[in-house]
Amino acid sequence: MLITKPFVFALALTSMAASGHAAEFSDPTWPCVQRKVEQLSLGLMWPHPVDTTRIEGDDVLGLEVAELADALALRRVELEDLRPQVAAFADRHNGDPAVLGLVFDRVFNGLSKRRTRIISGIGEFSLSQIGLAEQIDKVRAEMDTAMAAESPDFDKVDKLEEQLDWDQLIYSDRQRSITYLCETPQIIERRLFAIAQMLQAAVQDQG
Repeated sequence: MLITKPFVFALALTSMAASGHAAEFSDPTWPCVQRKVEQLSLGLMWPHPVDTTRIEGDDVLGLEVAELADALALRRVELEDLRPQVAAFADRHNGDPAVLGLVFDRVFNGLSKRRTRIISGIGEFSLSQIGLAEQIDKVRAEMDTAMAAESPDFDKVDKLEEQLDWDQLIYSDRQRSITYLCETPQIIERRLFAIAQMLQAAVQDQG
């Protein structure tokens, strides 16, 4: 068996061709086509000052803010379904951007932390896949060496082939999830922008 390309390099070329984008190999912890943005900026999404001391000692407001923010942060809930809840909150507080900003601040902090954990997980996933690909290369090289022997040890070759098949199956199964993993940080980012726009609209509606 003649191996002309290492498994890691071949897979990288395959992924690049499938995506239609130039691959960036400088960061092995980021296997995604999407550009890596590690930290988001609250100020780029919310144009008003946020003063979190506003809810210190105000348990009623704190509970209101937490209830709305936690609902907005649930990605399984459609934002449109929460529009009446946002409107009612804004109406109770006269569309005060300082109060609505407290809601966005809580949502932003929660989703940003979740997004950071996901990016870290993608990095660990990528390094794990690289390690497994290197293991596959190693086993293939051992098989080549064993088959090239004057008297091949076919029992050893069978065991190596079984290990190779298993490792490649695990690698392929994991790789199928990479598209979803890579899209998740951007899904969170888009939701944050949409929440900011919804809350900003509530400010303007009450203005």
